[in-house]
Amino acid sequence: MPLSVADIQAPIAAEMELFEQKFRGQMKSDVMLLDQIMNYIVKRKGKQLRPMFVFLTAGVCGQITEATYRGASLIELLHTATLVHDDVVDDSNYRRGFFSVNALWKNKVAVLVGDYLLSRGLLLSVDNGDFELLQIVSNAVREISEGELLQLYKARRLDITEKVYYEIIRQKTASLIAACCAVGARSAGVDTETIERARFFGEKVGIAFQIKDDLFDYGTAEVGKPLGIDIKEKKMTLPLIYALSKASFLEKRRIINIVKNDSENPKKVDEVIAFVKNSGGIQYATEAMNTYVAEAQSLLNSFPESPYRQSLHQLVQYTIERSK
Repeated sequence: MPLSVADIQAPIAAEMELFEQKFRGQMKSDVMLLDQIMNYIVKRKGKQLRPMFVFLTAGVCGQITEATYRGASLIELLHTATLVHDDVVDDSNYRRGFFSVNALWKNKVAVLVGDYLLSRGLLLSVDNGDFELLQIVSNAVREISEGELLQLYKARRLDITEKVYYEIIRQKTASLIAACCAVGARSAGVDTETIERARFFGEKVGIAFQIKDDLFDYGTAEVGKPLGIDIKEKKMTLPLIYALSKASFLEKRRIINIVKNDSENPKKVDEVIAFVKNSGGIQYATEAMNTYVAEAQSLLNSFPESPYRQSLHQLVQYTIERSK
């Protein structure tokens, strides 16, 4: 039977409960509309995987401190700000199955809410002198923005190579999980080499996490995001990039033409999915994901054995065995 998030969270269950209380307090506002929206966001938060990476890494490196709580809050505040802004950019009405902020309160309010969350995160760090934590997380937000823009630029031409794909997902997804682990390590007061090792561990986990997410597009699980959504959005992911690299010139041109011009046609999308499966794209991406997981687990083993390390091992497995 697969482990649940609650099982993995066991060594930090008390800390996560306290973190929830602290985080709710940091989301409070005297402006009634803003407070109403903050309550809506807090009640619909996901599995809290990012704070778990922060707390477990701090435990692995030595000690969970007050700075660990502030670091986890900083990550969540800035990440939530980027999600609220993303929903405006994507004109998305849903987030994790619930209405998005922009769907309920319109774009102007959503942009201002994102700005508010960003400012709360910055002030939390500045007021407590957590400048190194702020630097780590700010770098991650910069990389996320660069990764998004690189993907948008490349999507116009559909010429993403495997090298460019990895750079995009390193920036878009892996940089945030890397920041979680670096923040956790820094909050425990360890040296620069240990912080960098923790960051590198998180980066490898993040890359594996994104490849898993890309595999959902081809129906590798019964649940998850809708089938073919990446193809409809003209996103070039690893299974498709590999399949195209093995295709003849005519076949490659046909598939790219579908992605460019017929991605709204369900039958045509099914053709692309079948092409990727028949070309070994799924197997290739799965093997790549497993390689990154093995490298992450190996890095984790360089830290002292503890219940925190055991939970991090389980959390890594959870990220690639999840069904959504």
